[in-house]
Amino acid sequence: MSIAINHHFENKVVIITGAGGVLCAYFAKEIAKTGAKVALLDINFASAQKFAKEICAEGYIAKAYQTNILDLESIKTTRDAIADDFGTCDILINGAGGNNPEATTDNEFHEVNLPENTKSFFELDKNGIEFVFNLNYLGTLLPTQVFAKDMIGKEGANIINISSMNAYTPLTKIPAYSGAKAAISNFTQWLAVYFSKVGIRCNAIAPGFLISNQNRGLLFDSEGNPTTRANKILTNTPMGRFGEADELVGAILFLMDHHYSSFISGIVLPVDGGFSAYSGV
Repeated sequence: MSIAINHHFENKVVIITGAGGVLCAYFAKEIAKTGAKVALLDINFASAQKFAKEICAEGYIAKAYQTNILDLESIKTTRDAIADDFGTCDILINGAGGNNPEATTDNEFHEVNLPENTKSFFELDKNGIEFVFNLNYLGTLLPTQVFAKDMIGKEGANIINISSMNAYTPLTKIPAYSGAKAAISNFTQWLAVYFSKVGIRCNAIAPGFLISNQNRGLLFDSEGNPTTRANKILTNTPMGRFGEADELVGAILFLMDHHYSSFISGIVLPVDGGFSAYSGV
């Protein structure tokens, strides 16, 4: 049974960016079960529309909107369309984000004599690094600029950002992504203070390790066996397993619902199986 039945967001407009992705689409499906009107935003309209149709087919309320979260005019156009369809935003989930291979090193540790064609820190691509920072940080800041204006003074209005375990301790190979997620955690706290006098709470979740389309190739080989990196993760996760999408939804619904979390703002909630608590010893 879905835990969404414990939460009631009838007539609330919930906007989710990055909702063409599997994880944020799952959030949208569960949140729709609370009675909310869910807007799925993604630059990949076909994917967002597919998930929106699945939600509607189950009798809930959802609609997809093609949106470039790095383009203010695109976001504003979407904001106007959502207002016409559903009303103005009550809850914003900034779910868009990701990494880029051009901002990822091949090696965990630098050595004097690396194999030929190894992409080390010194070969990281400037454009790839900018892409990662823009997608994660600006892709959170710009939608907040547009949608938070309509949330001021609304009962239960809040913003949820998606940080990461990388924000606590950077993982090897992905310096740009780690830095960008650290910025998200800091920005979440900044927003919580900034909007504290106008009734908007702002929090974030910091997922541990889940299996997604984005990281599957890093965690499993072509035969489905865990890679060395996957084994390192599991060894350093006290619960000894990867997380599941529904385990993130519980944290999001808790933070969304002012009946449960009305005095919580400015936190970054780890959902990580104990990863952030374990020193490895």
